[in-house]
Amino acid sequence: MKITLNPNKEIVENIQAGLKAKGGYCPCRLEKTEDTKCMCKEFRDQIKDENFEGFCHCLLYYKSK
Repeated sequence: MKITLNPNKEIVENIQAGLKAKGGYCPCRLEKTEDTKCMCKEFRDQIKDENFEGFCHCLLYYKSK
């Protein structure tokens, strides 16, 4: 398993700016909970699945097999 940033630098810059503005919480989510703190629970759960390959919800991270 390997987790990398999105190769699209513009997306990475926009998401990182949103994370900074929201104190580390996913800029794509309205609620600020431990589940939406980056790296969000949704993606942490997805990467536990050895068959999952893809981006996190906000497209910042990519998990490859």
